[in-house]
Amino acid sequence: MAGQDIHAQRIMVLDFGSEYTQLIARKVRSAGVYCEIHPFDVDGASIKAFNPCGVILSDDPTTEPLTTNVQPPACLFDLQVPVLSIGYDVSQLAQKIKIQAAYDKTTPALVEQFVLQDCGCEALWTPANIVADAIAKVRAQVGERKVLLGLSGGVDSSVVAALLHRAIGDQLTCVFVDHGLLRLHEGDQVMQMFAENMGVKVIRVDAEQRYLDLLKGVSDPEEKRKIIGRTFIELFDEEAAKLEGIDFLAQGTIYPDVIESVAMKHGKAHTIKSHHNVGGLPEDMKFELVEPLRELFKDEVRRLGVELGLPHDMVYRHPFPGPGLGVRILGEIKKEYADLLRQADHIFIEELRAAGWYEKTSQAFAVFIPVKSVGMVNDQRRYAWVVSLRAVETIDFMTARWAHLPYELLEKVSSRIIKEIEGVSRVVYDVSSKPPATIEWE
Repeated sequence: MAGQDIHAQRIMVLDFGSEYTQLIARKVRSAGVYCEIHPFDVDGASIKAFNPCGVILSDDPTTEPLTTNVQPPACLFDLQVPVLSIGYDVSQLAQKIKIQAAYDKTTPALVEQFVLQDCGCEALWTPANIVADAIAKVRAQVGERKVLLGLSGGVDSSVVAALLHRAIGDQLTCVFVDHGLLRLHEGDQVMQMFAENMGVKVIRVDAEQRYLDLLKGVSDPEEKRKIIGRTFIELFDEEAAKLEGIDFLAQGTIYPDVIESVAMKHGKAHTIKSHHNVGGLPEDMKFELVEPLRELFKDEVRRLGVELGLPHDMVYRHPFPGPGLGVRILGEIKKEYADLLRQADHIFIEELRAAGWYEKTSQAFAVFIPVKSVGMVNDQRRYAWVVSLRAVETIDFMTARWAHLPYELLEKVSSRIIKEIEGVSRVVYDVSSKPPATIEWE
C-alpha cells in the first residue's frame, strides 16, 4: 500500500434513524472502501470537508421519524457525487436531482456495486492495509515514548496489544487484572499467549480475593457491575503509579462506541444500541490516549487479529462481558459459585465445538442459579445447585433468537455437567429470545 491513502476514497452514510445503518456501513467496508456514519442533519461544512466519493441515505420507513422534517443537508446536492437511497423516500429529492443520479435501492446487497462501480472507488480497505496504516499512525503519535494498556484478554484489547507490540515493541507495557471471574484457565492462557509466546511485557495482578471481599453480600446486578468496574480502575491506577515514563494510555475503543458518542451529542442515542465494558478513566490520569481501533467495527477487529497472527479460536471467541462471570452468577458472588460455573461453562463450550455448533451460535455460556434442587446421581440423593445453559443466534446483538440446539447435544452437555461437577444436580436450557429477554441474565 506504499504511497496510497486508504482513507482517500470514502463513502459517507447519512443516518436517518434506521437500525440497519451500521450493517450498511459494514457492507461498504467489506467491499474494501472506507466509510463513516454521520447523522442526517450533519452540517454542510463537515460534508464538504469529508469530501465523499458517494453518499448513502439510510432510513427505515417502518420506524417513527426522528423529526417532523427529515431532509438531507442542502449542500449534499452540490457535491456532484452518486447518491444511494436505502429506505429513504427519494420522491422528496425529485426536484433537487438533475445533475447526479439517485438510486432507490431498498437492500444493502447492492452496496458493493454502488461503491466500486458507480462511485469508482478502489478496494483499498483491507486487513493488511489497515494494519500498515495503524502501525504508521501509532509510530507517528508515540515516537520513542511509552504506552500502557489494560489487557483484559478480550478480543479488542488483545488486538490492540498485538498491534501496538508490532508497532513499538518494548515501549508497550500491559496490565492484566485477574479479578477471579474469568473463564477456566483464561488468566494463564492470556499470559502464555502474550508474555511467553509474543514477548509482550505484561504485569499480572491477582486480585481475586480483593474482588470477593468487596462483592460479599452484594446481590444487585447494577451494584455488582459498579464494584467490578470501579475496582478494576483502582487496580489499574495503582499499577500505573508504580511505572515511570508512561505518556500514553491505549484503549480498545471501536467504531460503534464512537457512533454512539455522536448520537448522544445529537440527541439520537436511542437509535444506536451498542455495548460497553464497565468502567471509565480516572479523572486524575494525565495520559494521552492511543486508540488504534476506533475506526473499526467488531468484525474488522477480528480480521485484524488474524492478520496480526493471533489464534483464530481466540479472535473469534464469543463475546465475554467486562464483569466476567460476575453477571452470570445470579445474586451474591462466591468463589464456590465461580469455580463451579467455570467448569460448567467449559464443558458446554467444549461440546459445542465438538459438535460443530460453536461457530453457528453467536454467544453461548452457562449461568449459575442460586437455587438448590434434588437429584439422583449414582443412586445417591444429591441436593445441589442449578445451572442454566444459554445460546443465541444474532447478527447485531440488538435482537437475538435462542439457538435451537439438537436435543442430543443438550443431553450430552447436561449429563457431563451433572456427572463431572459434584455441586450441580440439575441443568436447564434458556429458550428466551431478545426481546423480551436480554442475552445476559444480569
